[in-house]
Amino acid sequence: MLLTEDQSHGGAGSLSERDELSAAVDSIPTHPMGLKPLGNLYFSNGPNARGHTGFVGQLPDEMILHVLEYFDSDSLRCFASTCRFLYAFGQLDDPWKTLFLESRNSSGSERVAWKGTWRATHLNIPSEAQSKIDCSNIYSDVLHRPFACSYIGLRKYATTIPAANEISRLTNLAYDDFAQNWSDTPFILTDCIQTWPVCHEWTIQQLQRRFSDTSFRAEAVDWPFSTYNDYLANNHDESPLYLFDRAFAEKMNLSIGHKDSVYWPPNCFGPDLFEVLGAERPAHRWLIVGPARSGSTFHKDPNATSAWNAVVQGSKYWIMFPPSAHVPGVFVSDDSSEVTSPLSIAEWLLEFHAEARQLPDCIEGVCKAGEILHVPSGWWHLVVNLEAGIALTQNFVPKSHLADVLSFLKYKPDQVTGFKRTVDSPYELFVERLERDYPELLEEALEDVNRRSQKKKRKWEEVVGVKNEESSEPGGFSFGFALD
Repeated sequence: MLLTEDQSHGGAGSLSERDELSAAVDSIPTHPMGLKPLGNLYFSNGPNARGHTGFVGQLPDEMILHVLEYFDSDSLRCFASTCRFLYAFGQLDDPWKTLFLESRNSSGSERVAWKGTWRATHLNIPSEAQSKIDCSNIYSDVLHRPFACSYIGLRKYATTIPAANEISRLTNLAYDDFAQNWSDTPFILTDCIQTWPVCHEWTIQQLQRRFSDTSFRAEAVDWPFSTYNDYLANNHDESPLYLFDRAFAEKMNLSIGHKDSVYWPPNCFGPDLFEVLGAERPAHRWLIVGPARSGSTFHKDPNATSAWNAVVQGSKYWIMFPPSAHVPGVFVSDDSSEVTSPLSIAEWLLEFHAEARQLPDCIEGVCKAGEILHVPSGWWHLVVNLEAGIALTQNFVPKSHLADVLSFLKYKPDQVTGFKRTVDSPYELFVERLERDYPELLEEALEDVNRRSQKKKRKWEEVVGVKNEESSEPGGFSFGFALD
């Protein structure tokens, strides 16, 4: 349930500030322009601005928003200047975000000054020059929903996890124990990465001091860290931009992977078999920085790899499901190449979280600073930052999941990602390198791949056979095609 209260809208804020607004329900403060959810119209005796929009007012709000997707900046500004109701649409940040991302400003070729909203940033409008028109006689779920979702309290999801759903928390783990008992299971290690220098040296403020002029990838933009830091500290986005950079080590001139470097992969996961690819291995490690509410909607990691995610600063809420699970609100195509889910994490939490939590395969947990989480191959996961923070993540291929990766590379080549374009066949390249370095392991894994393939083929033949028998029986629908 969402309630609107007469409180001013703050900035991006910290988790604790937003959670003061969240108790048993999500308490939504008054929108800065005064506009309200559609349901409030039924309790209002005042005028409704929608009645003064002319022909456009006959369109559903969703349709109006869709039309705005075809406008350039000048057209959108003109459209928004016609009346109060359409002015509110012109202030909605999503269309302006799209225009900004399509402009040259998103490429990093020009220095961008973040001004609190995508509209103000794209139009380069200082805060004191931004218009402020009262829209308290506008009632629209389409306009109010992004604002409401930016105030969804996150702590309630992290502090009410049923005991049966809790991700296992271990102090540390030996490789043999991982290989035999844990390679198929999510878990959090609480005493594994404390010796990493980054755990003692890195904070967002420290990155700002050292790398303010270094450009990083944040979804669709390339910004200097100073610009992204301004955005992180002052945005109202329903789904904030997530800094997710795969070339950070080169950009920051970091040494990685051995005991004298800034961090190294934990020993418990054993050898990473993708290392046999050397310089031809796909993208596999990322620096992650983001404000509260930023994160990733439901997905599986690429190429059937496993992954670890280490929190350096802040904390993250995870909700996970095994590969074969049907996650509420997530729709997957038959070949698993396309995944459709709510556009924002907040939407999924509002609409589907309660249902998902009741499923027997649901696993949840909070990974805190100084802890590392294991994501097994093929597992669905959603992750959201509970507060601003830093994380490091890496995809890897453990021995126990080599057959999964080989099968994926062989039978789903159109879904393979991260390899350089010069690699014609990732599967053949991987097999060639494994044959050189791990011939016995490769032979065992290929036998497993073939067994799985034969098993699927038999199942398909059984299904087709049943259907053919059913179709030979009289009765039922027929198009009437027959041989003379």
